[in-house]
Amino acid sequence: MRQEKPQPGYYKPTFAEENRLAAEGYHLIAGVDEAGRGALAGPVVAGAVIMPPDPKGSWTKLVKDSKLLTPEEREFLFPYITEAAVSCGTGIVAHELIDAYDIVIATRIAMRQAIEQLAPQPETLLIDYLLLPEIPLPQKGIVDGDRLCFSIACASIIAKVTRDHIMIELDAVYPGYGLARHKGYCTDEHVLCLYNLGPAYIHRISFHPVRDLLGL
Repeated sequence: MRQEKPQPGYYKPTFAEENRLAAEGYHLIAGVDEAGRGALAGPVVAGAVIMPPDPKGSWTKLVKDSKLLTPEEREFLFPYITEAAVSCGTGIVAHELIDAYDIVIATRIAMRQAIEQLAPQPETLLIDYLLLPEIPLPQKGIVDGDRLCFSIACASIIAKVTRDHIMIELDAVYPGYGLARHKGYCTDEHVLCLYNLGPAYIHRISFHPVRDLLGL
């Protein structure tokens, strides 16, 4: 299937895509998204979620792209999504593979891992932006899909919460970089720590400014 660009300014996730696919005869529809693609440290994490056709509860009105939610809101929604879902999966690709390949390949690997964890397996995929040509399933990549498509938004929350927990754990292993606060992203605090302390093992040496500091 194709990538599709949404109408400008329309950023409330709905079931429109899922309903369209259901009308075509698909019942197991997975939303897929990633977290950590632009970070300087740590893994990229993907989430894959098959949601039921009509999940119940007031929590459904709170679902948004994970980037538009506070950490507290994401943590609140996480158990509701996992309990309501037909199936959830996560994929984690470490910084070593990100550097060995590139971030797009690593993201696709993480997405494939997340999809492979789903039981039952999906019949079709709705993916934030990317397509996964190595997976022989009908699929659609949607620009800003995490803001428009309910299943992708749920997947973004699963991926983000999972990765945040990993980065909090890494903060204890690699203290001084503030990983628990910025989760490895390129904030002013993080860049200053990199200049003061130098890169740690979990930094992505193929990413600027880490690469510049190492003289690569």
